Amino acid sequence: MHDRSMLRNYVGSHWPSYLAAILLIITSNITQALLPRVVGQFTDELPQLTLTMDKIIHYSLQLLLIAVSFNVLFGLGQFMIMRLGRRFEYITRQKLFGKFSELSEKYFAKQGTGKLLSYVMNDVTSVREAISNGINQTTNAVFLLLSCIVMMMIDGIPLSLIAIGVGPLLAIPFLVVYFGPRIRERSRNVQEALASMTESAEEQLGGIRVTKTFAAEDIAESRFGTKVDSIRDNQLRLVRLSSLFQALLPLLGAVSLVVSIVVGGYMTIHNIISLGSFVALTLYLRMIMGPLQQIGNVINMMQRSSASLDRVNSLLGEIPDVKEAPGAVMLNKVEDITIQNLSFRYPGSKEYALQDINLVIPSGKTIGVVGRTGSGKSTLVKLLLRVYDPPANTITISGIDVLKLTLESLRSKLSYVPQDGFLFSTTIKDNIAFSNREASLSEVEAPAKQAMIFDKIIQFPKRFDTPLGERGITLSGGQRQRTSLARGLMKKAPVLILDDSMSAVDAVTETGILNSLKKERKNKTTLIISHRISAVKHADLIIVLEEGRIVEQGSHRQLMSRGGQYASLARIQEEGLNHGV
Repeated sequence: MHDRSMLRNYVGSHWPSYLAAILLIITSNITQALLPRVVGQFTDELPQLTLTMDKIIHYSLQLLLIAVSFNVLFGLGQFMIMRLGRRFEYITRQKLFGKFSELSEKYFAKQGTGKLLSYVMNDVTSVREAISNGINQTTNAVFLLLSCIVMMMIDGIPLSLIAIGVGPLLAIPFLVVYFGPRIRERSRNVQEALASMTESAEEQLGGIRVTKTFAAEDIAESRFGTKVDSIRDNQLRLVRLSSLFQALLPLLGAVSLVVSIVVGGYMTIHNIISLGSFVALTLYLRMIMGPLQQIGNVINMMQRSSASLDRVNSLLGEIPDVKEAPGAVMLNKVEDITIQNLSFRYPGSKEYALQDINLVIPSGKTIGVVGRTGSGKSTLVKLLLRVYDPPANTITISGIDVLKLTLESLRSKLSYVPQDGFLFSTTIKDNIAFSNREASLSEVEAPAKQAMIFDKIIQFPKRFDTPLGERGITLSGGQRQRTSLARGLMKKAPVLILDDSMSAVDAVTETGILNSLKKERKNKTTLIISHRISAVKHADLIIVLEEGRIVEQGSHRQLMSRGGQYASLARIQEEGLNHGV
């Protein structure tokens, strides 16, 4: 069952504008249907030799008035409907982006960026074209057809002749029933292929540097070419079917015209109808040919947009995995963070990422987390931020279960700096001031100095107004990390979480940043996740994770004295540094 509530709600909320636009188009069609009648009357006077210059001018002015009235009325109606369609497009794209903001990481882990962009670009555009051109052309086609039939009856054209002319058109509903579902199915395949191609293009362009360094352009072209070939094949299958459908409708109109000319010509010769009525009849039928073509276009368009609308509705109907509980409370103050009997595994996984985690993070203390890759360090942070929901009552902040907190108040109290150092394609200042776009330059400079990126920034000609390329490509890896760190410090949240966010900086810079953090974050809760012992050795408490379990915890001195995994890791890293020297 196809959900059309989104369209119904939009049209219903703008019904006065749609009604006005439809009335304008109906009036324009009625006006246009007068044209064959005037030409027929003019034709009837030709054999009678009763035409005078005044009558010729009169008929000419009537035709001019019909033409001007039709174009003005139709143009206004079309403009109103197109404007409403563009507004629908704007609102729907806003809804889609809002939905993206609600959905959890689990959803995005299964979807490519290109596929998500296809929803916003291809699918929304397809639906917008349907409600714009669809309403416009349907109204125009139906009411021009009805107007022509009514005017033929008013002009005294026999009902039998009208029935003969309109009869072939009765096959249209049967064609719609046959072709409609097939066109919709092939349209859905085209949209899926477009989404796949967009995803592939985004991936290939994002990895173009890797492709070039490996001299793998042929492989990249082949992969992308496969996606393009799929679009071509699906589009050709759609075009073959839709072209056949659109060709059959005018063919019915042509059959109608031929039959009407034969029968109408016979009636004219035998004086059953006048020459003017015969001319008017042919003009009416020729006028109907346009609406028939439009009906074909509309039905094709509606079937294509139906597939797109289903995809959009499917996305908007996604239920977020992480959502606020009814009656969620605000987190006003961050005190101790308590983790008790926490075990967690990712959706669809049989293995636990974290097992039996018990930890208290006292307010105002610095906690270090170390461990091998895949030991569960980043998973712990994701649960704190509720990127994924932890089991109930396993993580509390200030004595409140995180599941009972509003997402906005929870995340506003936590400042997270990830390892990848993602930056937006805007200026350095805007990136650092992401949490406060109204911040002054001096307010932005302070965290930049703490992250030891200030000296590099002022070397750029535009300094803090330097625009960054896509994903901050203007900067090196270490510079991106430090800019991302400055953004985290700029937030001035009660809790700062550094998720291996200094992995790309050298040891000297790291030492400088850590010294700066000690001063800036004094008596503030800081969680530092790192592979480097040097990044956490100053922490008040260090925990060591192994296969999702805490295997050691204590201060740097305590852990070194025990000679366990932490001490072993510290010796290996120290030997590596000495060897490098």
